[in-house]
Amino acid sequence: MTTFILSHNLQVHSQEVPAFLLEELAEGIQSNAATITSANVIDHPHWILSLTSDSSPSDMAKDLVVAWKKLRSQLGHDSNHTVLALGGRKDSEATPGAPLQQGFWGVDVVETQDEKTFLQAINWDVLKASRPADGVFEISSNS
Repeated sequence: MTTFILSHNLQVHSQEVPAFLLEELAEGIQSNAATITSANVIDHPHWILSLTSDSSPSDMAKDLVVAWKKLRSQLGHDSNHTVLALGGRKDSEATPGAPLQQGFWGVDVVETQDEKTFLQAINWDVLKASRPADGVFEISSNS
């Protein structure tokens, strides 16, 4: 089983792309994703949702990005921007009770108008290079 612990980074500043109500987001992701079996809101200052699937992390991330775009469209929001899923597996021990536990994936879902500039701004290539190849992924709605 694959577990994603999500954060959301909304880089699109438009009334046409509002922040999600978390319950609506959890329900919308689960109903629009083919492989995600559960979606639950997390009460945490950084992490917002816990998702599970029997799929591989990369397949689950692809499904997540598609579901996210579908939900934006269903809610009448603008969806003419890029949705990124940037994930890293938690390989070290975690604090007891923390949402992100060892073996789970911390996934930042980013909505941006300029994927390349965003990834450069966070130094993504360097961050990826410091991780094992099977411990990180980058999925874009543009792929």
